Amino acid sequence: MTDFQEQQPYHPPHPPRPPYEPTQPISTGPGTTVWPSGGHVPPPAGPPLASPVPAPGPSPRRRARRGVGLMAAVAIAAAGVGGGTATLVQHLVSDPADVSAAAPVVSGTNVSSGSKGTVAGVAEAVSPSIVEISATSNAGKSTGSGVIITSDGEIVTNNHVISGATSVTVQLSDGKTYQAEVVGTDADKDLALIKLQGASGLKAATLGDSSKLRVGDEVVAIGSPEGLTGTVTSGIVSALDRDVTVAKDEGGGGQDQQQGGQQWDPRQGWPFEFGGQQFNGDTGSSKTTYKAIQTDASLNPGNSGGALINMNGEIVGINSAMYSPSSSSGSTAGSVGLGFAIPVDTVKADLNTLRAGGDS
Repeated sequence: MTDFQEQQPYHPPHPPRPPYEPTQPISTGPGTTVWPSGGHVPPPAGPPLASPVPAPGPSPRRRARRGVGLMAAVAIAAAGVGGGTATLVQHLVSDPADVSAAAPVVSGTNVSSGSKGTVAGVAEAVSPSIVEISATSNAGKSTGSGVIITSDGEIVTNNHVISGATSVTVQLSDGKTYQAEVVGTDADKDLALIKLQGASGLKAATLGDSSKLRVGDEVVAIGSPEGLTGTVTSGIVSALDRDVTVAKDEGGGGQDQQQGGQQWDPRQGWPFEFGGQQFNGDTGSSKTTYKAIQTDASLNPGNSGGALINMNGEIVGINSAMYSPSSSSGSTAGSVGLGFAIPVDTVKADLNTLRAGGDS
């Protein structure tokens, strides 16, 4: 018979006591604990272990519960940062549709606040107020531009665009055409006022204040160069109060004249003088001089009578002359950034005279 020796239960030794007291947990609410040391968040409190023997590895279910507890702890910690973080998150996740659907219109201008200061915004706002003018006279046909200033069809343009015209046709930005009559002209200022027949509900441009212009201000030009209706260019105010001399009558020609079936030569059709020199042809014996805004916004034949516009969408000048160098063969180059416009303050001061017939 074999003797059996009774075995005593084995108790593993306890781990050594740490040299410092463990950091106490911070309780944030029943069932949730955040440890300052950054350690794992233990699962919800349960019955104490019966033995200090290390427990087997956590089951998948327990691991999942630990993740939920960690996420809850992070959420609570983030909430404790304060309203600044919450406000930032709200802005980041808010639906863009909650923002105002339509940008308000800036008081006294044509450009919405969302587009203020952009060429695209100015072009969109002001283009409906710019027209193409075709004037037929004994000398041929001239093409220029104009600016609608009243909803019933008053249009400001240059005198040299319609000078001597026997008929005037106007095309709007939407393609509609109207016959127009000349109301008044002022050859000394190279201005003219025409009126569309049977027009109503048109979009009138806003006339600005050219006295507030400064050299370096951004500007936009809209017109019909070479018959390309609604062409938009941009640049800056290059100089102010330039003395520009232009022809007063049709002897200098319109902007885009055809004579005897031949294409008009821009050097002869948009003549002007500056600094004692003649450009683009001879201005002839009948001429006038005025103070002009100089701009590097691209101007070409057909822009004459169109608008020079500030970045608030206000008309600050009526484009009236440009310099285009030519070669010995007679061909002409495009714009070289030397354009001139009549200040809108001159236009406003002359409106009553033009409405009364001017010197026509």
